[in-house]
Amino acid sequence: MHQEFELADFTSGPVMPIGRCQATLADAFERSGHSLHSGRYATVRVYPAPAGHGIVFRRRLKTGRTIDVPALWQYRESQPLSAAIRRDGALVRTIEHLMASLHALRIDNVLAEIDADELPIFDGSALPWCEAIRGVGRAEQPFPCRVIRMRRTVAVEDGRRRIQIEPGAGLYVTGHIALAHFGSMDWSGPITPDSFVREIAPSRSFGRYFRAMAGRAYGYATGRDFLQGVSPRTAALLMRGRVVGGMHVPAEPVRHRVLDLIGDLMLAGHPVEGRVAAFHTGHELNHALVGSLLGQTNAWELV
Repeated sequence: MHQEFELADFTSGPVMPIGRCQATLADAFERSGHSLHSGRYATVRVYPAPAGHGIVFRRRLKTGRTIDVPALWQYRESQPLSAAIRRDGALVRTIEHLMASLHALRIDNVLAEIDADELPIFDGSALPWCEAIRGVGRAEQPFPCRVIRMRRTVAVEDGRRRIQIEPGAGLYVTGHIALAHFGSMDWSGPITPDSFVREIAPSRSFGRYFRAMAGRAYGYATGRDFLQGVSPRTAALLMRGRVVGGMHVPAEPVRHRVLDLIGDLMLAGHPVEGRVAAFHTGHELNHALVGSLLGQTNAWELV
C-alpha cells in the first residue's frame, strides 16, 4: 500500500506500541550536498528495498567497485562527532540524521548508495531527509515489523553522562544537557512521525563557534577530515548565550542530541521500544548503550 506523508495523518497522542507492517519507500530519491567533516560533495541515492533487507549503505569507490555496509552495530566505527560504519575497508560516516529520519517515518528497508565516505550535512538538521522521504511516500510490505521491546532497564554511564532505557510502549525520550551561558535544556516526548518532524528534525548539529573554527583550522593544517564543512550555514554555532542567526527551535541543542540518539539506536537492527532517559549523552555513549543492550539478551525480547 502506497501512503503519501501528510502531517495531518499522524497524531501525537498517547504513546502506542510500534506494532505495524514493515515498510520501504514508494520510489527512489536522490540528494546531494557538502559533508560536515570532509567538506567534500556527496550524492546519495536512496532506493526501496525488499522486506527483511534493513538499512544498507552501498559505498561506491573511485575504482567503480561497490561495497555494501549494513547499518548495524557490529560494523560501527568510532569517529569524532558522528556515527560511522565500516565494512571491508569501506567507511560511511555521518549517517545518524538519515537513520533517525527513516526510523521516525517508519521506513525499515532501503538501499542508500553514496559516492563518498560521508553523507551530506545540508543545514545540519534532518529536515532535508524527512522532506525527501515524504516526497516519495511510504510503501507498506506484507510482513510484520519486529521490534526490540524492553523487559528490564539497561543503562550505561561515564561520569556525569548517563543514558538508560527501561520498559515502555512506543519510543519515548527524555533528554537533558547543561551548557555554559545557556543553562539547563530539556526535552521529553514520544517519537512519532509528527513529533519528530515538528520538534526534533529541525534541530541542527551544534558547537561553540570558536571551537568549531579552531577545529576546522586544525583539519586544514593536518590534512584530516575534521569539520572542514562547518559554518553557520551547516550548524548551530554558539557564541556565549546565543546561537549565530538564532535557534530554529527552542532548546535546539538538546533536541539535536535526541535526534542523534534516535539515529544511533537504529544500529540495533530493529526499532527499539522503551523509555529512554539521556543526560549529557553523545554518539559514544549512545553506541555504548546499543552494545550493552545487544549483549544483554535477557533484558529485551524481539516481538
